[in-house]
Amino acid sequence: MRLEKCWFCSSTVYPGHGIQFARNDGKIFRFCRSKCHKNFKMKRNPRKVKWTKAYRRLHGKDMTQDSTFEFERKRNRPERYDRNLTQNTLKAIKKIDKVRVEREARHHAKRMKGKKAKEQKEATKELEQSIHMVKAPGALQQAPSLTLPKIKVQVSQKQQSEENRMQIEE
Repeated sequence: MRLEKCWFCSSTVYPGHGIQFARNDGKIFRFCRSKCHKNFKMKRNPRKVKWTKAYRRLHGKDMTQDSTFEFERKRNRPERYDRNLTQNTLKAIKKIDKVRVEREARHHAKRMKGKKAKEQKEATKELEQSIHMVKAPGALQQAPSLTLPKIKVQVSQKQQSEENRMQIEE
């Protein structure tokens, strides 16, 4: 069973699926679905179409140069069974998985690094633009109708002492 890659989006094309297009010069293009085939016919560049793997790699959305991915490549030549080699391979697989998880976590942290500052900046900008909606404290004192009504709640002595202790600890 041979699994091919879609020329446009780089996803796998399973046997019996997708479309093949043979150009006059003999080059064969395989597509996973009609969406990819139509985009190819419209002469779109996969590196500029946001949902393709080429775009994601180019813009740093996916991990590209990770050497652990090379261990997943299928080798078509049969290997002679060796017990020691098998044990070492199984140990290496665990280590490779651990390394891959750490690298993915680093990649994710690197991508999310500036997100908090960016959100803070956007919130500040939005507040500056819509400051006219927020009433000044002086206006609230002059017109008490703008504030929420005050509700009196009775609290037992025990609850008050617990709240005082919590405030002192903080």
